Amino acid sequence: MKVEQRLWTQAQGWQPGGAGNLADSARLLLIFGGTGLLADVSHYHELRALYPNAILLGCSTAGEIYGTQVLDDSLVATAVSFDHTGLKLASVTIDQAGASHAAGEALARQLDPAGLAHVLVLSDGLKVNGTDLVDGLKAALPEHVAVTGGLSGDGARFQRTLVCADAPPAEGRVAALGFYGDRIRVGYGSLGGWDPFGPDRLITKSRGNVLYELDGQSALELYKSYLGEHAAGLPSTGLLFPLALHGESGQEAGLVRTILAVDEADQSMTFAGDMPEGVYAQLMKANFDRLIEGAANAARATSLGAAEPELAILISCVGRKLVLNQRIEEEVESVRDVLGAGTALTGFYSYGEISPYAATAKCELHNQTMTITTFSES
Repeated sequence: MKVEQRLWTQAQGWQPGGAGNLADSARLLLIFGGTGLLADVSHYHELRALYPNAILLGCSTAGEIYGTQVLDDSLVATAVSFDHTGLKLASVTIDQAGASHAAGEALARQLDPAGLAHVLVLSDGLKVNGTDLVDGLKAALPEHVAVTGGLSGDGARFQRTLVCADAPPAEGRVAALGFYGDRIRVGYGSLGGWDPFGPDRLITKSRGNVLYELDGQSALELYKSYLGEHAAGLPSTGLLFPLALHGESGQEAGLVRTILAVDEADQSMTFAGDMPEGVYAQLMKANFDRLIEGAANAARATSLGAAEPELAILISCVGRKLVLNQRIEEEVESVRDVLGAGTALTGFYSYGEISPYAATAKCELHNQTMTITTFSES
């Protein structure tokens, strides 16, 4: 496996310029960028010309990761050539969250199960119920095949997200890339670092990923009472105070959910994943040092042995970026410290992260985590 990277900014254009060493041999080009830049199809055509034999896969973001830099409104392109690994791209288009489970199944059916080692998913971040998408994938994929990836972002705007699946980027698209062969080595880890506060609240009314009531009261009004002055900035300020879900009151937090939208008319909040009735929810707040340590521990969980991985895809939540603010590069630097200088780092800030908790766990949709997938060939 060989990797090369390039960066586009308004000030400097593509750096480095010209064709790279992998121009003809690259089989995969990962593209992460600001929504406006990705919507400009001239960039897609430039990259297609530079890497004519590569699958172009990418999405819009709430921030781009290039090495240990965290950028906004840039384009990060990472070309990868493989020596022993086959690739197959699947994609579907979705226009409403209710179709998410079927979309996951449809993606899985497009991938030949024979020799399938891993699946990387990039999804529209606003039109998809991430929980249902993941459940659909799990239902149709071989049990031993893990899925990692994330939901595309749009800064803190929550207006539109784009996915590139070997075609100009578009809204409503979900893409799944299958890796084939017995020489590819994939590691993954997903951890948060948020602290719970306040009482447990029982979810008493919800529908899928739309939450209406906690303890029989308006969930939105209750949430606003905790946010105080931050309530005026919803939904983006809700990223600072995610909800942890757990089966019983007092139980340790399991999945974390973050807000995508609010509806004042019906007093509801829409989350990136399911908010099932009968489950307890608890507010969470940031602990700066624990967020950074969570990123480092996610990197440790990806360990494939003594050798450094050749490529790491980092998908971290937009909420972490808003909280860490000027300290945001510290979480990426903590990943570099764990993985080593020889690992190429790329990735983006997302509206949801997809990964198993650990190597023996099932894939889940997460919010507010740093999720890392590492790749190498033996």
